[in-house]
Amino acid sequence: MNIQVALWVGFNVFVLAMLALDLGLFHRKEHVVTPKEAGGWTIVWIALSLLFCGGLWYFGYWTTAQSMQWVTAYVIEYALSVDNLFVFLMVFAYFRVALEVQHRVLFWGIMGAFIMRAVLILAGTALVQRFHWLLYIFGAFLVFTAAKMAFSKEDDDAADPEQTFIVKLSRRMLPVARQGEGSNFFTIEDGRRKVTPLFLVLMVVEATDLLFALDSIPAVLGISQDPFIVYTSNVCAILGLRSLFFVVSSLMEKFHLLKLGLAAILGFVGMKMLVVFFDIHVPIGLSLGVIGGILVASIVASLIWPKPQVPAELEQPRRDREGANS
Repeated sequence: MNIQVALWVGFNVFVLAMLALDLGLFHRKEHVVTPKEAGGWTIVWIALSLLFCGGLWYFGYWTTAQSMQWVTAYVIEYALSVDNLFVFLMVFAYFRVALEVQHRVLFWGIMGAFIMRAVLILAGTALVQRFHWLLYIFGAFLVFTAAKMAFSKEDDDAADPEQTFIVKLSRRMLPVARQGEGSNFFTIEDGRRKVTPLFLVLMVVEATDLLFALDSIPAVLGISQDPFIVYTSNVCAILGLRSLFFVVSSLMEKFHLLKLGLAAILGFVGMKMLVVFFDIHVPIGLSLGVIGGILVASIVASLIWPKPQVPAELEQPRRDREGANS
């Protein structure tokens, strides 16, 4: 077994072992994940990710340039994954998912994300390596997505999860129970095995991750076309997504300008891919600095210019309308 195969196998075995330890030991009993607990796990996942990258650099498997590519790809993927959290919050609120079972849904959602992203990454890197002009298409797509994200209104994002294609298809193809049963995805109702509403939530989480992967993976391909770098940076980022969800779920309103920052990152990476056509190559160190600077600037700007509060006399009628629609 050569070193490259050993790294692929070793990385995946380690990730699966950590997930088994996470669910089987630390979250064996369902409980509400506190911000303090989630913050600790977020630090653990980030530290493990950086140790992984640093270890490959220290032992000479990666050059400094490759390590910088990995860090940049990791930061991009982690930043873009934050946008998933807005959708997860909306889905959990709509389906009234109890706080103590949200971790379970995110856990199994990530297990499915590993498989989907592995397929997309291996296919994407193979295609880009064979057809280099695809980078320009990906770049144009990212610029378009950035503009769409920057100019979309909040009402555009507040879609009804019940009207999504995946929920409609699941209700048509699968027997869905009228009520849930704790954290179970399956139950027995009227003498038949049925999926619970929580299973529909899991399907929405999986579909959401797939849609966001269509943005984030091309963005990472703009940094590196090495399948191992792209895959491991993606996996390390989504590993920390669960704990990050519980850290920032109560802070989403404060970071209201973060969405503009993410749009700027997508636009920057898209332009970086397009200017290669003119033989202009942006140094990886500069890319990392720009991406990090945009993230910090959007967070700081959110704190300096907080989101205007909706007057109570306007907020209550809006909630009444939402309640009537649900």
